[in-house]
Amino acid sequence: MEKRIYNLSAGPAILPEEVLLEAQKDLYSYKGSGMSVMEMSHRGKIFDGIIKDADADLRKLLGINEDYSILFLQGGATLQFSMVPLNLMPPNNKADYIVTGAWAEKAAKEAKRVGAVNVAATTKSDNYARIPKQAEMKLDPEASYVHFTSNNTIFGTQFRTEPETGNVPLVCDASSDFLHKKIDMNKYSLIYAGAQKNIGPSGVTVVVIKKDLLARSSDSLHTYMNYKIHADNETMYNTPTTFGIYIAGLVFKWLLNMGGLDEMYKRNLDKAKVLYDVIDGSDGYYKGTTAVEDRSLMNVTYRLPNEQLEEKFVKEASAKGFSGLKGHRSVGGIRASIYNAFPKAGVEALTEFMSEFKKNN
Repeated sequence: MEKRIYNLSAGPAILPEEVLLEAQKDLYSYKGSGMSVMEMSHRGKIFDGIIKDADADLRKLLGINEDYSILFLQGGATLQFSMVPLNLMPPNNKADYIVTGAWAEKAAKEAKRVGAVNVAATTKSDNYARIPKQAEMKLDPEASYVHFTSNNTIFGTQFRTEPETGNVPLVCDASSDFLHKKIDMNKYSLIYAGAQKNIGPSGVTVVVIKKDLLARSSDSLHTYMNYKIHADNETMYNTPTTFGIYIAGLVFKWLLNMGGLDEMYKRNLDKAKVLYDVIDGSDGYYKGTTAVEDRSLMNVTYRLPNEQLEEKFVKEASAKGFSGLKGHRSVGGIRASIYNAFPKAGVEALTEFMSEFKKNN
């Protein structure tokens, strides 16, 4: 087998090696069935067991009770930018959006096609280098919901705690930090997450929605855009992304086997500290781009003294087996995405390279 590199890509991103090896073992014939998961009917007994296991394991991980439906949909978080307002804005036809980065901007843009959007808080004037404080948020108590993006992949910021919204339902795009720690599900009315960062391969989008919100989904909606249709059909209204759901299910089991999300959070804190300590201890050679209190545990963003050095850094890192370090094209710089599956050994290897690069340049 070829040696695997250290994949620091922001997404599609690294998967646990144990998951890849198990999928490889069963790729040709799943559990002796004579066919791959990619080939079997989504309505057959075998896949029914796979998706029900995935649902049950996700409920265990997050403590999701029967007040919520779990949907495995398609279209990425981008489709959810439209589905959320189409289903949840009525009857008030207005919603609050906390805008903390490019993806939150896109979500608000799509919501404006449906109804009135109140930008309750934004840090755009600070180049999204921080998360707004609760006192800055101008929330409307009559809003249909409040939407926020828990982790900002491009800018490297992350909410430490949920916004306080009173009786207004809280909706979260958790695409890039879903399952990085245990959360209190009772605070959320809807969470959605594209799988390709922390859950599995691209193509699957997990939606966890409180069942009492399903009454808002109008019969006049286009069928695929209707949450109630998907919930009533338990994700089986149309052919779901069977192989992607299978891999996500393996990731859920991997998380449970390691001790759950409290253990995962400890590992994520530990990994991030190793990297941020090197950045902070470099006498300004490596400079973080975000407020220290709002730094992401998933996407570590930083700059070097100039763009020429950044280009050299990325090139030399790539030659040593570190992939995906170039910052997003809209902001430049360096971005190290150290999602759940990224090993601490990889972070330590990266920091060794960073120290050596600083010494030589």
